[in-house]
Amino acid sequence: CTMKLNGTAEMFPVTWPEFSKLHPFAPVQQAAGYQRIFKDLESWLSEITGLAATSLQPNAGSQGEFAGLLVIRAWHESRGQTNRNICLIPTSAHGTNPASAVMAGMKVVAVACDSQGNIDLADLKAKATQHQERLSCLMVTYPSTHGVFEENIRQICDLVHAHGGQVYMDGANLNAQVGLTRPSHIGADVCDLNLHKTFCIPHGGGGPGVGPICVARHLAPFLPSHPLVTTGGPQAIGPICAAPWGSASILLISWMYIRLMGPDGLADGTKFAILNANYVAKRLEKFFPVLYKGHGGLVAHECILDLRGFKATTAEDVAKRLMDYSFHAPTLSWPVAGTLMVEPTESESQFELDRFCEAMIAIHAEMTAVESGVADQTNNVLKNAPHAAEVVTSDHWDRPYSRQAAAYPVKGLRDHKFWPPVSRIDNVYGDRNVVCSCAGMEEYASEPPQ
Repeated sequence: CTMKLNGTAEMFPVTWPEFSKLHPFAPVQQAAGYQRIFKDLESWLSEITGLAATSLQPNAGSQGEFAGLLVIRAWHESRGQTNRNICLIPTSAHGTNPASAVMAGMKVVAVACDSQGNIDLADLKAKATQHQERLSCLMVTYPSTHGVFEENIRQICDLVHAHGGQVYMDGANLNAQVGLTRPSHIGADVCDLNLHKTFCIPHGGGGPGVGPICVARHLAPFLPSHPLVTTGGPQAIGPICAAPWGSASILLISWMYIRLMGPDGLADGTKFAILNANYVAKRLEKFFPVLYKGHGGLVAHECILDLRGFKATTAEDVAKRLMDYSFHAPTLSWPVAGTLMVEPTESESQFELDRFCEAMIAIHAEMTAVESGVADQTNNVLKNAPHAAEVVTSDHWDRPYSRQAAAYPVKGLRDHKFWPPVSRIDNVYGDRNVVCSCAGMEEYASEPPQ
């Protein structure tokens, strides 16, 4: 998942009361500054994607998917083709894709992927032909969820159009496109963007997010409207969130990011994101195979490291051990179980990339020691990771490896060390045994009010 540096300069405007204290339904004439932000962003995002119009209303990428699919459905209905309700989705897709399609009243038909992670063209053609009278659209992520550029993407889009469908491009991986290509160039009719990913709004912990949709000219009349403020087109699908411009206050961050970077800077950022991912892939492929590669043995903006060759240790063990090396683990076991998906983005320096690679290489040696029997199968630095400061500095130490191996496995950690606040927990047990953190009614019954 794209998570990049959020520059302080980009964050400052969010704190200004002129923006932060304005009510979402303040009269438009009293919000000229916000109107400028909206107008600029809609124009810039349309230019970046090569599409005709943009709606800033969706609050998340998933909500953008939902809105985009409703727009496609409304377009078909305007042409008297209410029967078109089949949504083709590759098996490699984000889980939100089929969920959004079902919410939009469509029926999901899965399309197979080949051994390289690309859409199986033969299967796509067969499904498109089988459902051509009812085909509504194809949802496709580009680059793919497997971290490669689909070389047949234009052929895929042409095939769907030839059978009467529209192409919805999931913009989750747009960080590998900005400034180099556009969704419109590959044949997309709708594209959702994640401003909280590609365009620097911080995310995590549930939000907030912004998931605008950009659409081709023939779909612009159907963009979301709002009952209190004029937005969208003359045949709008209606509102899809409470506020007319969604999470308006954080749009300032993306406005600043795009304005500061400029066209050349955005393109350079994309180039470095792709370069960084390939640098990591090449440095680590001798230790952990890169599961999917595109033309020339290269990846797009992310790479999937295959850890399934190890039997005594798991990808989860590696994720926990990375905390001891002062790293938050990359995406774990998705889209393929037993793997790590690494997306460094353009934000990381070569020093930081090397630090990560050195950590992974050191962990590979630790895994090999367990596999070969040199280290204990159950009581080792991986199975016991992460090691909290309280554990390492305790008077009691009965583990078959040194405290140094636990806390300082590489020299650089002497200068820069993050201490995990807790040791290993049982994730599955926690998921299955939820504990309510709020006081029950019995607590109030036994205590008189103060």
